Order: sequence, then C-alpha cells, then structure tokens
Amino acid sequence: MTRIYLDHNATCPLRADSRQAMMAAMDVIGNPSSIHAEGRAAKALIERARAQVAAAFGADGADVVFTSGATEAAALACHGRDLHGADIEHDAVAAWIRADLTVDADGRVAVADPRHSVLQLANSETGILQTLPVGLAVTDATQGFGKLPFTFNDSGAQMALISAHKLGGPKGIGALVMKRGTDLAAQIKGGGQEMGRRSGTENVVGIAGFGAAAEAAARDIQDGTWNRVAKLRDLLENALASQANNTIFVGKGMERLPNTSCFATPGWKGETQVMQMDLAGFAISAGSACSSGKLRASRVLRAMGYDETTAASAIRVSLGPETTETDVLRFAEAWLVKEKKHRARAA
Repeated sequence: MTRIYLDHNATCPLRADSRQAMMAAMDVIGNPSSIHAEGRAAKALIERARAQVAAAFGADGADVVFTSGATEAAALACHGRDLHGADIEHDAVAAWIRADLTVDADGRVAVADPRHSVLQLANSETGILQTLPVGLAVTDATQGFGKLPFTFNDSGAQMALISAHKLGGPKGIGALVMKRGTDLAAQIKGGGQEMGRRSGTENVVGIAGFGAAAEAAARDIQDGTWNRVAKLRDLLENALASQANNTIFVGKGMERLPNTSCFATPGWKGETQVMQMDLAGFAISAGSACSSGKLRASRVLRAMGYDETTAASAIRVSLGPETTETDVLRFAEAWLVKEKKHRARAA
C-alpha cells in the first residue's frame, strides 16, 4: 500500500536542498569557535545559513540565534517575562504565559498590551492567521514561516520563534529571531556562542540544513507553490462537505494557512479517525503533534467556543508542496467511506 502523508504541520519531509547541504557540512571537521582554517570553514557555514534564514524571513539586520528548535527559542524569549497570551498558543509557548487574552469564535485574539504579549502568526491546528500588533513582544511564527509571504522587520514583533523541520529542514534545529538591540538574558551559559545568547558548540550540520531549507521555502512562495496547495485544500473541503452534512470546517472563510484543513464531525472522536485513516494509508493528526498523544479535546477549539464533544472530534489535514490532486481525492474518498459507517452506527 502506498501511503499518503498529509501531516505537514507536524513535520515536513526533508527537502533535497537541505539533505545536500547537510551532507556537505558533515565533511567540514572544524569547531566553529576555533580560529584555524578548519574552524573558520565551519563558522562560514553557520554564517551563510544565518544569512539564508534572515533573508527568507525578511529579517535582514536582525539577530538570528540558532537553538535546538522552536521550543527552546520560546523558553529563551519568554523566560523571566510576565507575558500575556491566549489559550490557542502552542504548548511550547503556553507553558510560559498567562492565558488571559480573549479568543473570538473565529479564532482571532484581542491584544491589549502588545509589549507584554505573545501572539502566534498562524495556528498549527486550525491554520487561522493573526494580525500582529506593533510592539508585540513575541510571535510564534513556526507554522507560517515558509508558507506565507512574511517580513519580520515590518511585522512589529520584537522576537519570533521558528523551526527548521516545519519547512523541510532537519529536526532539532530552530531559531529565535530578534530585532537588533532587544534585551535578552542567556539561559544556556558557557562559551558565549550565538552572540552570547545561547552557549554550546553549534549544530553545524543542522544549521546548514536549516539555511538551505529556508532558501528553498522562499522560492516556493515566490513560485506560487502554496497557491496551488490552497486550491487542493479547498478541493478537499468541498469534496467532504458535499456528502458529510454534519461536519464543521473550522476557520472556513477566514484567512488561513494555505495547506491546513481542520474539521470536526461531532461524536466521532478525532483519535478514532486518525487511527482509521492510518490503517487506510493516510497520515493525519488530531491536533498539535506535541500534544496529540494525549486523549483530550482540542484546547484551541475549546478556546474558540466549541463544546467538548465537537472539540474532541476534530482532525487536521495539512498538505505539502508535493501533495497532488490524486492524493487529496483519494483521502476524501477513504474518509467519506468511514464517515458513512460512523453515521450508520450512530443512527
């Protein structure tokens, strides 16, 4: 059975550009902190990747601090700060904030004090986009980076979290992007690497892969790749809606990530759907990959006002640049067979 991967918001397949850059970096033996030729060669790879990430993120002139991922970047940005946020933030951010900001039925967040608030660029479960206010302390741009035209320097945010594996780079590498001059205390201290913000010998191979993936992702945006993907998402939702009258499409009609469809069929548990579709050859999810293993209703949908039953019945299908119309229609056909059986059992 040929499997179809439709869980790109959890992680993306490794891009060929990223793989090639990582393989080349494996042959560079120097420590980036060493001053000899081998060390300088490793350092050059890091600085090239830093420039690639900054250019793709519209962050020229900003500080790009490489971390082990967006979770560490969140800890670095938020630790020791009294920050407000909403209950739709990813768990990596939610752990550091007071979730006291209001979320409306459309998934949009009202920010009263941007200087002391966190607001995601795009939600990983629903795909719904936010408008970032000027002076915002931190934005989690993990899901939006590589899928949306975005210029960090014009966004109004002081800091942003990003991750390589969400755009086709390797797992275990991310970055905190900061407006130059932003005050930040290092959490990992030692040798003073990464401009004194994050000590420890740099992950040269991962960083090289991140840079190459960011550059390739920027080309995809320019080439209109995600416009094609958005049409596939709409094709999927229309195919499902034509026969599944009880299914709710979350965020439909709102500005969303071009690849993300979140839908709920009340009474049909999301985890059950994920397992059934897995057995049918499709990889999807029932929410954020960091928390989908926990049997609970979606915290995001509950914050938007959906009841417990509906929130527990949601699944997420997230497409990628390599997704085809055939993939989408095959999924729709398989899912509708399972949905029909669910309705028959519930009758």
